Amino acid sequence: MNTLPHLSDGLYLDIARFAHSTPHWFQKLAEVWTELGLLLFAVLFVAGWWRMRRGSSDAMALALLAPLATAFGYLVSEALKSLIDEERPCRAVAGAPVSLVACPPHGDWSFPSNHSAIAGAAAVALALSWRGIVWLTAPMALLMAFSRVFVGVHYPHDVTVGLLAGAVVAFVVVKAARRPVRALVESARSSRSGAVVWCVGRGGVSPAPVPDPVR
Repeated sequence: MNTLPHLSDGLYLDIARFAHSTPHWFQKLAEVWTELGLLLFAVLFVAGWWRMRRGSSDAMALALLAPLATAFGYLVSEALKSLIDEERPCRAVAGAPVSLVACPPHGDWSFPSNHSAIAGAAAVALALSWRGIVWLTAPMALLMAFSRVFVGVHYPHDVTVGLLAGAVVAFVVVKAARRPVRALVESARSSRSGAVVWCVGRGGVSPAPVPDPVR
């Protein structure tokens, strides 16, 4: 594993030097995005859940699975990170400019990128639950991944693997859990508890038909 970072040292250096050549306001924008951008995915989870309260049970199941699948993507990424002790490029790459954000301490390993895994998982999970939103979530995920290299805390291969791992895990989780969660939603919608029914909605006409790409 010690040789893997060297495969993308050159690209990391190019991006880090490019980052330092950009205007100060752009650097600050990247710093904000790389730390807070994931909150936008959380907002989309809430919007998707609210939107599907009047949708079909299947649509609500997908909306509820989106954050769950994303959480699994993060857990898989974190498990890989604990097995592969790759030092951060902001500490390991000779001649690299100072990272735009604080370099994580030794022991907070670099591979893969958790931020990218979360973004990749969220992008896929939301796309499966909300028709057409992939044109928003995919660029968001790619920008999150790039920003982690731009601010100097990850290698390009860290974010690439993170994106792919998160996306694959999210897809598998949605495929495996769609039917049982749909059954739970149908059961909850017939509950006598007003709070439970409010959470899952009463159903009705879905804002847009949700395809079944994982059947």
